[in-house]
Amino acid sequence: MVMEPSEVSSLDVGDLLAGGDGLRTRVEIRVWAAHLDEHRLVSPEQARWLLQCSAQRWQTLPEDPDSQALVLSLLELELLVAEETSPITPENGPAHQAGPSDGHWWPLAAIHHRHSRWQGVDSVTDMERNQLVTAQDLRRQLGSPPPAVVDHPPAAGQVDLPDVPASALESLGRMRVTCRNFDSGRALSLGQLSAVLQQTFRAHAQLEPAPGLVFLKKNVPSAGGLHPLEACLLVQRVEGVAPGLYRYHPLRHALTPVVPEQEFDAEMAGRFLAGQHWFADAAVLAILVCRFERSLWKYRNHRKVYRAMMLDAGHMSQALYMAATECGLGAFVTSAINEIDIEKVLALDPLKEGPLAICGMGWRAQERTTAELDPLESVWRAPAGT
Repeated sequence: MVMEPSEVSSLDVGDLLAGGDGLRTRVEIRVWAAHLDEHRLVSPEQARWLLQCSAQRWQTLPEDPDSQALVLSLLELELLVAEETSPITPENGPAHQAGPSDGHWWPLAAIHHRHSRWQGVDSVTDMERNQLVTAQDLRRQLGSPPPAVVDHPPAAGQVDLPDVPASALESLGRMRVTCRNFDSGRALSLGQLSAVLQQTFRAHAQLEPAPGLVFLKKNVPSAGGLHPLEACLLVQRVEGVAPGLYRYHPLRHALTPVVPEQEFDAEMAGRFLAGQHWFADAAVLAILVCRFERSLWKYRNHRKVYRAMMLDAGHMSQALYMAATECGLGAFVTSAINEIDIEKVLALDPLKEGPLAICGMGWRAQERTTAELDPLESVWRAPAGT
């Protein structure tokens, strides 16, 4: 867990009327823990007691009443756990539950992961309220950003590289443009969906060098060759596939309904995407769910493993972009998602598996109603004379 002293400001009308600045500040102590979804506020006495507790070994309940009261209050806040055989469990506190150390997380990464998740966020409403929607808004509210390129002056020994003809792969990459305008009335063919999943998520071979130790061969790299990411698909418009939420099996190359009897919720895409309506009309959303336990099995308490899993999501999203572009489709990726809402629908334990990003694809709309970055005009041609 992490303790954060945080200054909280409030208006003191009495001080303001007396000629002061009217600003009163107080310090509250917030405790962030990887097994809790929200921080806990503690008193200085509770904080001091927490700092005396061991994270590795059990300690005996103190005998003096004041210390006992502090321990019981921390148990109630779920900042301490009691051994199941202890007489203070279950009457006075929760039994031991799995935490980040049980799953081999580096503690700071576990805390960051747990508390950077969203639930019920409408990011578009927040952007509109803060007037941070258009490029002009960003420039007006935030000023100029750091330069797009650091223009170091030429130096002795500079090597000028020759231009070479673009390959088919490079030409495809130049056509890759994030789509924010999807055709809500046009479905993908089953073949298009299959082609994108085959290029992006399918395991084309497997290797078992030791009993129970299986490695998969996919078209994207993965830290340690572990491939912890799976795809859960929110299908909205695909010929021959009923709308709903599916898991993709990379070996069988097949879709399995997550909850077969569940009726399709037309608002699910918007909730998952934190209100980003320009993505919600995509024909298919691919939720990149990371099985953290798969990577943590090898990289135990490792400071880099969470970063590596994020990089895996980046590899997957770029592969999907290229595969969708090759099929003539628009694509996107976003990490601005409501992870907790997704976890609840998929019944995920956030320290064992959870969504890192959402990719999507579909036919582009005929008209551009939401701005897209397309400097090469590879998708949206500028009108003649402009």
